[in-house]
Amino acid sequence: MNIAMRLPRFEFDDKILEQGAEISRRLNQLRMEKFPPNATKTLRSFSMAEVAHYLGVSQNNLKRLHLEGKGPLPDQNSSGRRSYTAEQMLELRHFLDRHGRTEVKKYVPHRKPGDKLQIVAVVNFKGGSGKTTTAAHLAQHLALTGHRVLAIDLDPQASLSALHGFQPELDRNLSLYEAIRYDEDQKPISDVISATNFPGLDIIPANLELQEYEYDTPLAMQDKSSSTGRQFFTRIAKALSEVDNRYDVVVIDCPPQLGYLTLTAMSAATSVLITVHPQMLDLMSMSQFLLMLGGILKTIKGAGAQIELDWFRYLITRYEPTDIPQAQMVGFMQSMLAGQILENPMLKST
Repeated sequence: MNIAMRLPRFEFDDKILEQGAEISRRLNQLRMEKFPPNATKTLRSFSMAEVAHYLGVSQNNLKRLHLEGKGPLPDQNSSGRRSYTAEQMLELRHFLDRHGRTEVKKYVPHRKPGDKLQIVAVVNFKGGSGKTTTAAHLAQHLALTGHRVLAIDLDPQASLSALHGFQPELDRNLSLYEAIRYDEDQKPISDVISATNFPGLDIIPANLELQEYEYDTPLAMQDKSSSTGRQFFTRIAKALSEVDNRYDVVVIDCPPQLGYLTLTAMSAATSVLITVHPQMLDLMSMSQFLLMLGGILKTIKGAGAQIELDWFRYLITRYEPTDIPQAQMVGFMQSMLAGQILENPMLKST
């Protein structure tokens, strides 16, 4: 029996356009029901123990400040437990930095004169490695510990953006593409930066328009009248130089592919974090990723790219310690990459 004759014929492009529009419409409807237009993403309060942890002080010290009426006033519930908002925690950090007893100003860990902007590229070739989750947690943790952080979502799927309340299929947010495009419509990077619900953490959201960079760059490289395209790998670094003094750390969530976006991010990076799930197929994929990336980076270095990293590390993600094959794979990786695998893995959680 001819199976093709039994299936209804349809135009693939028309069908996916129809389904994409329907999914977007339903998502918008669901969002309006659960999150009204005037709703904003908020951040929970933090317990005294959490605040003490992030500030690097004792809980007794926090209680003393409260009893002396110093610093922001924490909220207190019916059982007497005190909590601070993230904004209050930042205010308290600056108060301690001004009035702390120690001569060493450690509570506001901003860059000192002469310190360079740290740019961390989080990369992997294979989806599902926990790359975006790692980038999100890293950016949020750095912000909660007092750093000024810019997160850049370079993945057109925009998962990092969604984690911070931006929905590319519903919102019309600008992406980094606007700051690195090659035509006269290029915008300053400051125009595409948005605040998040984490004090100290800004973000450049992603959308599908980022993919245009993958098509524009080869065309720009063919332009014999300009070297702009052949120097594509400098575009993110140049864009970030405009806001260099506003941040301590930039965290870039790279797309899961070795395209021009990833290479441009790698060229701007001062450090690289490679996420890997401890399973055979994932390790095989990472091996191919490393071989391809190394070869391509050698090529663009020959064209003038400066790849100067302060460090690069591997982070084991979605790890289940009770899974014997995973534990064996971790041991296998540690035997090969000793000293470059972060000591604490990211455990699998739901």
